[in-house]
Amino acid sequence: MPHGYGTLVAELRDALTRQRYNRVAVHNYCRNANHFLAYLAARNIALEAVTPIDVTNYLRFAVRQFRKRHARAPARYWTGIPRSGIHALLKLALKRWPPEPAAAPDELICREACDQYRTWLREERGLATASVDALLWEARNFCAWLIKHSNATSFADLTVHDVDIYMDMRAPGLARKSLKDVAERLRSLLKHLHRTGRTAADLSQHVIAPLLYAYEGIPSALSSDQISIVLKSVRKDRSPMGLRDYAILQLLATYGLRSGEISRLRLEDVDWRADILHIRRSKTGDHSLLPLFETVGEALIEYLRHGRPETDVREIFVRTRAPYVPMVRIYNEVSRRIEAAGITLSGKRGPHIFRHARAVSLLRASVPRKLIGDVLGHRSTESTIPYLKLATEDLRAIALEIPGQEVRS
Repeated sequence: MPHGYGTLVAELRDALTRQRYNRVAVHNYCRNANHFLAYLAARNIALEAVTPIDVTNYLRFAVRQFRKRHARAPARYWTGIPRSGIHALLKLALKRWPPEPAAAPDELICREACDQYRTWLREERGLATASVDALLWEARNFCAWLIKHSNATSFADLTVHDVDIYMDMRAPGLARKSLKDVAERLRSLLKHLHRTGRTAADLSQHVIAPLLYAYEGIPSALSSDQISIVLKSVRKDRSPMGLRDYAILQLLATYGLRSGEISRLRLEDVDWRADILHIRRSKTGDHSLLPLFETVGEALIEYLRHGRPETDVREIFVRTRAPYVPMVRIYNEVSRRIEAAGITLSGKRGPHIFRHARAVSLLRASVPRKLIGDVLGHRSTESTIPYLKLATEDLRAIALEIPGQEVRS
């Protein structure tokens, strides 16, 4: 084996140790990295020239070696063990792994358009990251569909018929509100394509979306009793993951924060002396100061002392397994805790239903709409109006006298 490979494995061991991988994981990663490097050396394959096909070929070789040693096949997902060590090695040595596949000319055109679109959304329109991500996802999905299923060889060949076929493809399984969102995102892309001269005509006006009535449909929301059940269920889990999820759910239930506002919460955002929580609003980019309630503070302290792993990152909520990086999304954790608590919901079951529930509790407490908007981080009171429909069940308690003929006993 080339002399430099030993140094590379030592660097991998140091990198994994700094990322707080446990000793067993570090040993396994480095052992599999060594085996892979020996495989390359035996076949005169330079590390810099390694491709995903080489990794696949090695894993097949490793399975054959396993069969020889143990006289049986490995478990179904056994290759995931050596693959993890190999990928960690290649990311360290090559910096860019896996390599981007060579793009065809039409793919390059789409990639360039999407990159320019992203810059325009961020720098000129100043949209929040969540909004940019949603618009970009639709743009890339449309481009991928265009390359595979359309006769158009460039955006200049795009027709109204292509737009109609794409919308027909996206429609199945979507609610009317979701389909309207798709239409609005597609219109935004088509306007950008026309604005940048990629299409001669503005095709955005030909995107047909379903008509929605004002405040149509009632969002999902948990009742106060259901929230209590979920919190009590998670409270029983005293593992590091349980302490983390309990603190997250306390933030959701108490303040109705967006998931991105929780995942971006940093250690310095909690002013323990003044009992203040500093929130960076996901959509508006504004900053809010909220009172740090006792239940939330206690949940955070318990997680920070007994649940949060040692790491240099400043975000409060991190993964419970190495590498200990900030949590990007909390949807899966929240929906899993709701299900484990035995709560069955007909609609959405992610973090946002706690936000809806908080809005309902404030409405029922006769809190002014402007103050509700401040708590929820709305820039305009119009953004708060849709939450009014969540409290419509309160109207059922109001008895109205209807003029008419007396009922004889």
